Amino acid sequence: MTVAQRQRVRLNRREIRRQLQSPEFRAVTTEAAEKLAQRAGGRRKGVFVDEYTTDRQAAAVKLPAIRQTRNGALTRAAAAVGLEVRVR
Repeated sequence: MTVAQRQRVRLNRREIRRQLQSPEFRAVTTEAAEKLAQRAGGRRKGVFVDEYTTDRQAAAVKLPAIRQTRNGALTRAAAAVGLEVRVR
């Protein structure tokens, strides 16, 4: 690859920050978390979604630890909705 063929990409950090903090991004993350929570058993099984904001909009799916420990409820639900599940 010659120097002439190289292309440089410059990130617009301000725009990226704006989009990650937008209501539209919150809607997308919350929708994904709600689908995962429903697949993991929903409120009747003690599963709920916790929305929060750091430097971006985010949502966490929470469930009783015993459900994850006994049968991997959250791991199975994540795999079922197409999320990549990796072991650390």
